[in-house]
Amino acid sequence: MSTFLPFHTPDIGPEEIDSVVATLRSGWLTTGARVKEFEQEFSAVIGAQHAIAVNSCTAALHLALEAIGLQEGDEVLVPTMTFAATAEVVTYFKAKPVLIDCTPDTFNIDPDKIEAALTARTKAIIPVHFAGHPCEMDKILAIARAHNLRVIEDAAHALPARYRGKMVGTIGDSTCFSFYATKNMTTGEGGMVTTDNSEWAARMRLMSLHGLSRDAWNRYAAQGAWAYDILSPGFKYNLTDIAAALGIPQLRKCERFWKIREHYAELYREGLGDLPELILPRVAPHVQHAWHLYVIQIDAERLRIGRNEMIDLLKRHDIGCSVHFMPLHLHPYYRETWGYQPEHCPVAGRVYERILSLPLYPKMSEADVRRVVTVVRGLVEAHRR
Repeated sequence: MSTFLPFHTPDIGPEEIDSVVATLRSGWLTTGARVKEFEQEFSAVIGAQHAIAVNSCTAALHLALEAIGLQEGDEVLVPTMTFAATAEVVTYFKAKPVLIDCTPDTFNIDPDKIEAALTARTKAIIPVHFAGHPCEMDKILAIARAHNLRVIEDAAHALPARYRGKMVGTIGDSTCFSFYATKNMTTGEGGMVTTDNSEWAARMRLMSLHGLSRDAWNRYAAQGAWAYDILSPGFKYNLTDIAAALGIPQLRKCERFWKIREHYAELYREGLGDLPELILPRVAPHVQHAWHLYVIQIDAERLRIGRNEMIDLLKRHDIGCSVHFMPLHLHPYYRETWGYQPEHCPVAGRVYERILSLPLYPKMSEADVRRVVTVVRGLVEAHRR
């Protein structure tokens, strides 16, 4: 009997354990010197002037929208093919998330659908680099600049990704990253927002910890002072030193992790690319794919089983998999609150019925990848029409 291969397992080594233990022994557990070190190293890796560490990518997105002054009644363009957080943060302001269909190959926001969705109330665009493949940022930025819109990138999947040679994190007005347990590097829970705008960076840093004056986080240290000022009603979004202690060695391994992911993606392409029943991920020649996810499409017209049956059969063969994502316009909240119907984003609706994410992470072995290939090939061959 084979051992179950989970969809994801984080790669935590002795460096991470030693770093966290050292922080625990230091007596300083919450936001402090390790967070500052993490921010500085992350900023250097990305090439952004500012990096603000927070407790989730959701918090990063919220802070980025608050920094640009989003108001009640405003509209923000968001891809329908994304996780809940991307559009959810727009509703925090009593603003409207305007859902945009995806392209049929990368599942990223379709830039050709953006201008038709603009109104006088549109204030920003949040492109999501789905699975780690960068969006067509030149087109998106051109539209945004022409209409005086802000571009806040959701790069939860996109570390380290590049678009036309530029690191994701240095392209839009602000960029938000996730360090959730399943991401390309992790702090358990956590996030980061990068920007070159010093005013926005200062605002996001202020609002990430209750709107307290700049040095309030240090008020219990020997060099700190007890007095602080509340400058604005902020949020509780700060990252802890414990999380940063995990993130620093993870960040230093990020390039190595990516190379393994890219290698395994190539093994999947080599092993499955000749099967006409499957559509494999396409990678544009001008991007570096971060390979957070490896999403295949099942051609149900060529098979006697659909996506859901394929998932069940893979689990019977002890292989974990997932689906990313059920498009937002199909969820009850967006149907009932904003009136979205399936026909509003037909491309996303069609691909949703076909997509399946195979396991892809550095803690897998080449043998694990080849096992997935063997099982998937066997299922396709056994159920082709």
